Amino acid sequence: MSTWIFGAERWANLIYYCLGGHKDIIVGCFFEKDSLDVYTVSQDGALCVWESDAELKDLRKGPKYSERKMTVDNKRTDEENGLEIIEDGEPKGDVIKGSTEMSREVGGIKNVRYSQRNKYFFNKEGDFNKLTAAAFHKQTHILVTGFASGAFHLHELPDFDLIHSLSISDQMISAITVSPTGDWIGFGCSGMGQLLVWEWQSESYVFKQQGHFNNMNSLAYSPDGQYLATGGDDGKHSSSITKVVFTSSGFVVLSASLDGTVRAFDLHRYRNFRTMTSPRPAQFSSLAVDISGELVCAGSQDSFEIFLWSLQTGRLLEVLGGHEGPVSNLCFSPVQSVLASVSWDRSVRLWDMLDSWQTRETFQLTSDGLAVTYRPDGQELAVASLDGEITFWDPQTGRQTGSIAGRHDLQMGRKEAEKITAKHSAKGKSFNSLCYSADGESILAGGQSKFVCIYNVKEQILMKKFEISCNLSLDSMEEFLDRRKMTEFGSLSLVDEGTGDGNGVEVSLPGVKSGDMSSRRFKPEIRVSSLSFSPTGRSWAAASTEGLLIYSLDASLVFDPYDLDMDVTPASIHQQLGKKEWASAIVLSFRLNEMLLIKKVLEAVPFDQVAVVCSSLPNVYVDKLLNFLASTVEKSQHLQFYLTWIQCLLSLHAQKLKIRSGAVMATIQQLLKSIKRHNDDLSKLCDWNIYSIRYAAALSKQRGLKRAAGELISSEEDDAADETI
Repeated sequence: MSTWIFGAERWANLIYYCLGGHKDIIVGCFFEKDSLDVYTVSQDGALCVWESDAELKDLRKGPKYSERKMTVDNKRTDEENGLEIIEDGEPKGDVIKGSTEMSREVGGIKNVRYSQRNKYFFNKEGDFNKLTAAAFHKQTHILVTGFASGAFHLHELPDFDLIHSLSISDQMISAITVSPTGDWIGFGCSGMGQLLVWEWQSESYVFKQQGHFNNMNSLAYSPDGQYLATGGDDGKHSSSITKVVFTSSGFVVLSASLDGTVRAFDLHRYRNFRTMTSPRPAQFSSLAVDISGELVCAGSQDSFEIFLWSLQTGRLLEVLGGHEGPVSNLCFSPVQSVLASVSWDRSVRLWDMLDSWQTRETFQLTSDGLAVTYRPDGQELAVASLDGEITFWDPQTGRQTGSIAGRHDLQMGRKEAEKITAKHSAKGKSFNSLCYSADGESILAGGQSKFVCIYNVKEQILMKKFEISCNLSLDSMEEFLDRRKMTEFGSLSLVDEGTGDGNGVEVSLPGVKSGDMSSRRFKPEIRVSSLSFSPTGRSWAAASTEGLLIYSLDASLVFDPYDLDMDVTPASIHQQLGKKEWASAIVLSFRLNEMLLIKKVLEAVPFDQVAVVCSSLPNVYVDKLLNFLASTVEKSQHLQFYLTWIQCLLSLHAQKLKIRSGAVMATIQQLLKSIKRHNDDLSKLCDWNIYSIRYAAALSKQRGLKRAAGELISSEEDDAADETI
């Protein structure tokens, strides 16, 4: 409820100052432009204007107030001892003692003091609207305040004139920022995940976006890989969205929900132009669109049926029956009009869309089916089942071609309320999402675990496991329970303080996905609900409890600076290049750690200055430069230029590199591998073309030489004799 003002430098007349006047928590405090005047805003909607009796130019550097006061006290002591001090030829007057307030002026330096000029209130009398965020733009003197009701106010200070007032949301505004020019205002609403940018002069939206504020259940890449659609427990549907897909054109995205509707959204106008429903209420758990973008299929988890619509007309074409359990997933073949469906009845069915929607083939599984997907060429089908296995099938012959036992790769953690170990708990876990890579050689699998596994389809082996989260606030993250929560009565998580019957916490039923939100300590369980590979093959995405995760091979998209500072910017690097300060530009580029910028700086260094620059580099940047050269020389066209860099670095810093050989051994091995590959390629090229090179060299020597006249005549006679013969 109080505001403290501290001097950023060692000012003699302003070390710290405390301001009161508020009855609630301070939300924001702001300085006026080029002034020491302060505005403070509190949560109860009060604004205090504090006026300083000093300007910025009045701040003085010198001895602190305590030192100056000690000098004055010593002076007073001398007076008490009978020493008369005469100023301007006259005796000094009596000293008044007993004042506990800070003196206005001590030692000839005037102390900074504040006084409350005005106090204003945002709420009218009788109303109360909690103020949650505030921002102040110094150039325009505009104060922006946000409230719990979703409204915001614009006031011009210091007169507190209302410029604008508007309600932009029904949720609390949790953050506000103003652009440097003061034209745009950004608002953040954490409750709904909303982000809004408002231009207050024209009273119009510049940008409006809303993220997920609840679980994400599905995701899909657009055909060109430029967009990513996600669906969750929030959205336009009245219930949870279970699946989202793009059409082949990329202009329409469809979503299926547990409310029994399938909605189609136009990405040009951003509107819902088609809503498809079933004749009787059904909960749709899966969705698929054929390659033409005309047929839309949705599987039901309560009626065990598959519904087929036309996207153009929105008319229901057919209801496909045959499954004896909930339909868990659907997938269209990328090359044929064949629909694959997997169900809890331990079967996979192939439906021919061109032959009266009849069942074309049925595959029997060893356990309940959870996910199905086609390889991009349509020649293979992958199915995930409840027993943790991934089986591969030939859709043409109906023969199983392979299987992967992935239950041990999940490495499921132990829940806090579980009474069995993580090892035994993993026996009931499985993959619920599958996705082929763009080339069809690998497959991604994710499920009830914090790991996403990628397998080689041909060899049927695990290639890599990705840990999607290290957040210990989520459940099932650790394999063993925390000993600090163990007591002689068992785990503290199994004891609910609110229950008086002594039975403790109720154990969750099998199949519960989100946990018991009614419990006192609710911890969402870590899981991967959906996976998707980008059509470009350069990245893949996962929808999990942690959020939306994107893994990419394009390292240039990752901003990972080293020893970053306010002065380390691309503009300062280009400025150093303009001054021909090569070593400084290289150091700054490595601190910013932008690969394209580092490459540009290195290639800007003149060839004859490479050795000089290498000798002046600090040791820590020698390792970073070697590592960059090792990764660049393998695919760069400037082979001699980069080899010169490598030679100079190794020659000038060989002794220091030898001392820390363990740290740079991997980089040296990568360099050797790249140089050897270039050597093999060039030597083969020279061996294969050695005669062509000799012929070209001999021909270049003959170019420009004139032949003698006698040789020309003899050659003409020979030609004539040949014609006669």
